Amino acid sequence: MFSHIKNLQFEAKPDGPDAAFACRLQEVLGGKWGEMTVANQYLYQGWNCRLPGKYKDLLLDVGTEEMGHVEMIATMITRLLEHAPLSLQEAAEGNPMVGAIYGGSNPAHFIHGGGGAMPVDSVGMPWNGNYVTASGNLMADFQLNVTAEAQGRLQVSRLFNMTDDPGVKQMLRFLLARDTMHQNMWMAAIEQLKEDGLEGMPVPDAFPDSPDLTGEFSYTYLDFSPHGDAAQGRWASGPAPDGKGEFRYDQSPRAHAPEPVLPPGDPRLYGTDPGIVQGVMNKVKSEVT
Repeated sequence: MFSHIKNLQFEAKPDGPDAAFACRLQEVLGGKWGEMTVANQYLYQGWNCRLPGKYKDLLLDVGTEEMGHVEMIATMITRLLEHAPLSLQEAAEGNPMVGAIYGGSNPAHFIHGGGGAMPVDSVGMPWNGNYVTASGNLMADFQLNVTAEAQGRLQVSRLFNMTDDPGVKQMLRFLLARDTMHQNMWMAAIEQLKEDGLEGMPVPDAFPDSPDLTGEFSYTYLDFSPHGDAAQGRWASGPAPDGKGEFRYDQSPRAHAPEPVLPPGDPRLYGTDPGIVQGVMNKVKSEVT
């Protein structure tokens, strides 16, 4: 897909087989915040974008790059599985510690994948299209994209400290560098949306809030904790980030409606009838007295 990605994935060679780490690496391939998720998320956001020009190009460009990352990680997983032992006896032969490491591998890599990567996470759960969000609102999507890149970078950072293999670390360092770019890029895109007057906070900015509710609820922090420490936060006083209101702090929130009481349910559903409960309580009381 990209020459620099293709070259890197062939330079970053593992020292040898490590089926256990291959299993862990599956998380940043097919997990909730893995490369399969962000690649498809950005592409669907781009395909669904009704605004031609720089925003659509941004989404499709980054989605295409992320597909290159999918290929890179899948290739590394396959290489980590090369010459890996297929049985416990083979793994433990001459080295009991290898046998222990073998226990952390995913047998499906060999049984289902024939020694290759799969669209699953680190515990073997299949990748799910429900991980993808493409709402059609660019501000909402870009904010989620910042989160996706932050979670992805967090997971890659953790994986970096789980291996001593220099080839694997080289690949992970590249992914961490690109995650740095992508986090900054999505935050810049959020600011660009505001500068272009396309969308602001809160999302959707164009929804007409009720004036009757805005004053009391739109900028009021409700503190339900016993010590009131939240009053010290930026969210409890001062101007709100959207520039449209001032935060206020309510240390004693009040109820705005009575406690809900549900009526008896449809008897054909055989739920516990409040009348039956009351009857049982009356019977217990009469027996006690």
